Amino acid sequence: MFIKELSTPGFAFTEVHKRFLQAGQTMWSTLKCPQVWRPCLYIYVSLSFSLDIQEGMFFWYTHPKAGPSFSQEAIGYILSIGSVGSLLGVLLYQNLLKDFSFWGLLFWAQLLTSCAGMLDLVLVLRLNIKLGMPDYFFVVIDKCVAEMIGQIKWLPLLVLSSKLCPRGIEGTFFAVVMAIENVGMFSASWGGGLLLHGLRVTRSEFSHLWEAILIRNIMRVLPLALLFLVPRSNQDSTILPPEMLVENIDMKKMGEVDVELSLVNNTNMPSEGL
Repeated sequence: MFIKELSTPGFAFTEVHKRFLQAGQTMWSTLKCPQVWRPCLYIYVSLSFSLDIQEGMFFWYTHPKAGPSFSQEAIGYILSIGSVGSLLGVLLYQNLLKDFSFWGLLFWAQLLTSCAGMLDLVLVLRLNIKLGMPDYFFVVIDKCVAEMIGQIKWLPLLVLSSKLCPRGIEGTFFAVVMAIENVGMFSASWGGGLLLHGLRVTRSEFSHLWEAILIRNIMRVLPLALLFLVPRSNQDSTILPPEMLVENIDMKKMGEVDVELSLVNNTNMPSEGL
């Protein structure tokens, strides 16, 4: 069954081209603004320097000799229980932390992220056994703390990203900032894989896993050197300069033009089954 659509006469291709061109120029001028590119740079560095070595940790969790020999089902349960920490992080941010400044909140969140990573080091070095704490119980605490602090760090970054979007292209520019964050997380994943490969951490070799955890935790502190790129203002304040808060007149005029990329009219458009 196919629907034959009639061509739309007088389609405003020129207006569509102007709209895309104007949006591109607005995004480029916004990215060149120091109030925008500086926080974007910090967001990328903060995410990319938090190396992802979870693959190595997973194989260590399930190893029968070097690790605690968890089953995959047990790891699934642990991750599920750890999600409670994520919810706690959201509640803490909503009720206690949303009125703090970007600078102060991101400083403590970045620092606590590095400190929380030390729990993995305690687990891999088996210090929890010496303290009389079972592996399963300790891993649950580790995951809850990591998820909670991760949310406390992630939420102000999202708020900061939304504050960087100028009028007229909010959705498009927010997608650009989200792309920067995704590139940062992708870089962290690649960096963690390279670190594990360089230290010869494999499915059955974990003698240098503790070194990978230590390097990861140290690198989590390094973005604090670039924290001056983040505004010290409160999360409710305006970051962009005043001229960017006024919607561009040309964009507004183009938005008034009725440009439709597809026309669906069930009453007037004939359909033909082939």
